[in-house]
Amino acid sequence: MKGRVLIVAGSDSGGGAGIQADIKAVSALGGYAATAISALTAQNTQGVFAIHAVPPAFVRQQMELVLDDIGADCVKTGMLASVAIIEAVAASLDSHATGVKLVVDPVMVAKGGASLLADDAARAMIDLLVCRAALITPNIPEAEVLLGRPIAGVAAMEAAARDLLALGCGAVLLKGGHLEGDDLVDVLVQPQGVTRFASRRIATTSTHGTGCTLASAIACGLAQGMDLAAAVGRGRVYVRRAIETAPGLGRGHGPLNHLHAIGAYEW
Repeated sequence: MKGRVLIVAGSDSGGGAGIQADIKAVSALGGYAATAISALTAQNTQGVFAIHAVPPAFVRQQMELVLDDIGADCVKTGMLASVAIIEAVAASLDSHATGVKLVVDPVMVAKGGASLLADDAARAMIDLLVCRAALITPNIPEAEVLLGRPIAGVAAMEAAARDLLALGCGAVLLKGGHLEGDDLVDVLVQPQGVTRFASRRIATTSTHGTGCTLASAIACGLAQGMDLAAAVGRGRVYVRRAIETAPGLGRGHGPLNHLHAIGAYEW
């Protein structure tokens, strides 16, 4: 086991996304997952039916107790729900995790359409977390909110990712799964250049938690000392195989097979 990842995110009662997906992904890739839960959700493959945010002070206590004792090689954030929770996470990073790599997955909307971030929280996320992140991993709708403009096509994705990079983060992985067509392109923009990752779309409804899973897989790679592009490449292969071997559970957007070939990705 190599690479400690502290995950700050919401719990998914259906087990397909959020903290549950994060723990499975990091564990399957040979890392150690610790958690600070920011929200509880009542959900299944058909949607999110209720959200209960965790008090910000308790989110901070979870983080700081883990960081004081176990430590972390990378921190990954997912659903943070509110401005107050974002502020608590930023304060904990300032006091207990200076110099620790941060991966920010700016979770805003669930696969079924439910809002997972308060309307006034996007600015706080930019000012307090995006600006200090080693990597942010927005999908196109999330990037549109962060930038305040539509993104249509791969060329527009690259321009958008460059503008997101200008917000102060170290790198941007803009995911293209929301664009139409059978060819999918994710764009990784770093100060030194652009890398495109292309694949074919898989015809399936088993896509719940893909964003959470990919961000945690990349965070695990960074915690294990991998180069960013290599961590993204491994993470994308891991997620694709998890989709291809998904168990087909539920009547909506089903979960992935996070534990496929467990141990095969040890680094």
